[in-house]
Amino acid sequence: MYVSFLILIILTYEKAYNMMNKDSLLELLSATALGDKKSFTHLYNATSSQLFAVSLKMLGRRELAEEALQEAYVKIWHNAAEYQHGKGAVLTWMISIVRYRALDMLRYQKVRKEDQISEEYEPPAPDLQIDNGPEVNKSKLDNCLGELGTQQKQAIHLAYYNGLSHHEVVGYLDIPLGSVKSLIRRGLQKLHRCLAL
Repeated sequence: MYVSFLILIILTYEKAYNMMNKDSLLELLSATALGDKKSFTHLYNATSSQLFAVSLKMLGRRELAEEALQEAYVKIWHNAAEYQHGKGAVLTWMISIVRYRALDMLRYQKVRKEDQISEEYEPPAPDLQIDNGPEVNKSKLDNCLGELGTQQKQAIHLAYYNGLSHHEVVGYLDIPLGSVKSLIRRGLQKLHRCLAL
């Protein structure tokens, strides 16, 4: 599950940037912040399949993933003006909104005991087609993961496999929030470069 989720995150990031460059996403988000519905529609069309893939991978159920995606886009519409260009890419910001919504839904289900979600839970393989993505095999990913430092591997594992927020990762690793964000960002960039070779 961990390996396939990392591949999904990397391919999702790469596919979105192949589809639209980051400046185009920034322009669409900026226009959305001003209430431009047409730009929001273009932003949705450019990113929804990638965000849905993340939501479905985390939640494992199509109806929950669709609900999380819808709620995430409502939040993106209302909070577009809060995006800060210097703190990361538009797509990264949007993925984090979807992830937090999916995590909220998982926590709610756990509290309500509607679904028993344990650490051993592996959602059914989603029916996803990631077109034109590079072929990545497990041994190549293992080799690339081996190039990461111990803390980078731990931070990525906690954030993407265990679904912890950056603040929760701080509690586990006992390092500052900025360091956690940097470890995760640089680790994913390093994996992306390694897998692209």
